Amino acid sequence: MRILLIEDDRELCYSLSFQLENAGYTVDTCEDGADASYYTNQKIYDLILLDYMLPHIDGLTILKKLRTTGDSTPVIFLTALGELNDKINGLEAGADDYLVKPFAFEELVARIRCINRRPRQWKKNEFLSFGDITYSNTENILTGPLGSCTLSKKEGALMDFLMQNHTQTLPRLTLLTKVWGPDAEVEEGNLDNYMYFIRRRLKSVSSTVKIKTIRGIGYQLESC
Repeated sequence: MRILLIEDDRELCYSLSFQLENAGYTVDTCEDGADASYYTNQKIYDLILLDYMLPHIDGLTILKKLRTTGDSTPVIFLTALGELNDKINGLEAGADDYLVKPFAFEELVARIRCINRRPRQWKKNEFLSFGDITYSNTENILTGPLGSCTLSKKEGALMDFLMQNHTQTLPRLTLLTKVWGPDAEVEEGNLDNYMYFIRRRLKSVSSTVKIKTIRGIGYQLESC
């Protein structure tokens, strides 16, 4: 599980990331609200731990932006603001949980595990559609204007993620992390190979959908 910790208290940020990594999680940290967008736009995180009061852009604004753009990554607020109205505002803005400082690390881990047991929302979407193609992520079948074809597991995982995020350019790191995992030892050339395979699949069903290479960044689906 990969966690993004957004916390401006440097000592607390270091302590939490150290404990979380010892507990088996992969953790990236960010100490400034203005930098948070860069990290959240990577779309590689399974959970975000978010401080309410941050420099430049507060946590509530960050959360509202995430939810407005359709990002459903689970978020736990970690904050010293413990008034009822603060909790209500945070939860109504889209937070999945709210933990008031100071808290026991064991309680944080218990809440993370609780969220991790919840079914992911994307699993409800068995069929994804974009342009002239439809993809079944339960059967790994891609359907276009002139027939269907079966994708391999890796091809299917890439196709699924590209279609779910077709409005965005997806960085190479994001794709590698989501499909191969954050700790996998995989060469970037593997990603290029699989994109080539998917392009051939799209051509085989006579789709006009293209996988556009954004030089120096990553890939994006494009409907012609």
